[in-house]
Amino acid sequence: MKRELCIGVDLGGSNLRFALVDRQGRVLARSAEPTLPSAGLDSLLSRLQARVGQLQEEAARIGTSVAALAVGVPGLVCSDGVVRASVNVPALEGVPLARELSAATGMPVVVLNDANACALGEKRYGAGRGYHSLIALTIGTGVGAGLILDGKLWTGVDGAAGEFGHIPVEPEGRPCGCGSRGCLEQYASAGAIAREGEGAEAVARRARQGDAAALAAFAAAGRYLGIAAAGVVNMLNLEAVILCGGVAQSFDLLEPALRRELVSRTFPVSGGRVHVAPGELGDDAGVLGAAVAAFDTVF
Repeated sequence: MKRELCIGVDLGGSNLRFALVDRQGRVLARSAEPTLPSAGLDSLLSRLQARVGQLQEEAARIGTSVAALAVGVPGLVCSDGVVRASVNVPALEGVPLARELSAATGMPVVVLNDANACALGEKRYGAGRGYHSLIALTIGTGVGAGLILDGKLWTGVDGAAGEFGHIPVEPEGRPCGCGSRGCLEQYASAGAIAREGEGAEAVARRARQGDAAALAAFAAAGRYLGIAAAGVVNMLNLEAVILCGGVAQSFDLLEPALRRELVSRTFPVSGGRVHVAPGELGDDAGVLGAAVAAFDTVF
């Protein structure tokens, strides 16, 4: 059999998505379900294995097989495939996820930060195709980022780079699940926008109807994103800032305040040339980026 397919998994704080992907980025089969982090590690692992097994069977049905599996997870993932911290899926902390899944599936397995997966997906197949240096921000249950520098994913010396959501934007601000306080994630995530008990999508609908409080919620989130992004742009002189994830579907509501802060807080040479754009892959960014990591590892 030709081994030219990989499975990409996007393990988010809220949703668990799977895709069987070819080397051109075409999704041949997919499935999704709630992550249910409170159900515990055994439940999560068994559901991962079951869905991966179904996609392996689908590959066999069309006359091929799966070369590798990659999983994007919300947290610090070191180069040994161990999840060192996961604020939104705490059951994963300390788990050698790559080793566990490889033993269960018989395949090579790559585990990477979910925002890094989104960055790889947008760089290979989406809004990042024309850029050599960019930051892809994932804004959903948490806030993360993947850095592409000189065309390559930058993960840092331990594999833990890109924790954009834990940049402090309010020194004495709200406590964060990471143990710090005043982190960006507490001011620009879906939960931050929806603090009054309704979902971020409902707040977005009200904002587009002209509701002042809803507009203010998105403006505040955009402002904090712009403050954090400005520091990164000044430091790295990036070509693009790309917004991904569920909240980024409201790009039009976030962009004005984000861009205003970004421009006002950066040097003209850096801030004046950086492009701010929405991702193009939507919910597929994570699974496609995970597949990119799998293909790049195997081939």
